[in-house]
Amino acid sequence: MSDNTTPTTPRDRALASFEASGIDYSITEHGPVNSLEEAAAARGVQPRDIVKTIVVRLEEGRYVFVLIGGDKQISWAKLRAHLGVSRLHMPSADEAFDATGFVRGTITPFGSKTAWPVIADSALAGRTVSIGAGDHGWAATVRANDVISAFGASVVDVSE
Repeated sequence: MSDNTTPTTPRDRALASFEASGIDYSITEHGPVNSLEEAAAARGVQPRDIVKTIVVRLEEGRYVFVLIGGDKQISWAKLRAHLGVSRLHMPSADEAFDATGFVRGTITPFGSKTAWPVIADSALAGRTVSIGAGDHGWAATVRANDVISAFGASVVDVSE
């Protein structure tokens, strides 16, 4: 954002965060989709190139973002081992909104109301990916390594 106003919408917060990060990105806008495969087609990428941003609760009031490719699932055992905890929780949609300021399906570390730690699955490293940009039908194409650097993300094998 070129003026000095505070971004008011989730999309504006995400876009301001992309700008502030200094990384190269391009925005793709598309209509409603009903699946990861539809989202990939609308964005002109493969499902594996879509980054799912998942909010995980470690304990009350403490969260992490996990970035994982669209063709993968979180390995809870690997994630627990990396974090050194015995339990993790998926927050409800309301709790995820309170923690990030984004509704489920639009969550991204870019513009989150709190800068939670980021863990990037190692399978993303070195690739160009499509990550949510704060609103349904909005995505940014970025280099995963730039996202990793921008957030000081831990790069760990947390997928299966």
